[in-house]
Amino acid sequence: MWIAISALNLALAVMLGAFGAHGLKAKASIEQLGWWQTATDYFFYHALGLLLLGIMAKVIPQIPIKASFMLIQIGIVFFCGSLYVMALGLPRILGAITPIGGALMIAGWLVLAWHAFKYAR
Repeated sequence: MWIAISALNLALAVMLGAFGAHGLKAKASIEQLGWWQTATDYFFYHALGLLLLGIMAKVIPQIPIKASFMLIQIGIVFFCGSLYVMALGLPRILGAITPIGGALMIAGWLVLAWHAFKYAR
C-alpha cells in the first residue's frame, strides 16, 4: 500500500508540475510561479522519500514507517497544498498553514531517524 500511495503522489507531482509550467505560466505572477515551483519541488522530494519508505518497509520490516509516512504525507498536503492554492490566487492567509506542513515533514523524517537509531542498536 505504501508504494502505491507513493506512486500516486509522484504521478500527481508530475501533473501539477506540468500544469504550472504550461497552464499557469501566462496567468500567474512571478511570485505565484515561484510558489508553484517550490510546492512542486518539495512534492517531488517528499514523494520520492515516501517511495523509499515503502521500499524500506519491505526490505527492513523491523523499522516501523507508518508514523513517518503519515506525518510526511500530511505535511505534503499542508505545505504543498497551501502553496498551490496561493499560487492559484486564493487568499494568502492560507500561507499560514505552510509552516505547519513543513514542520510535519521534518517531524516525519525525525521519527524515521529515531526508529533507525533504535534498530541499529
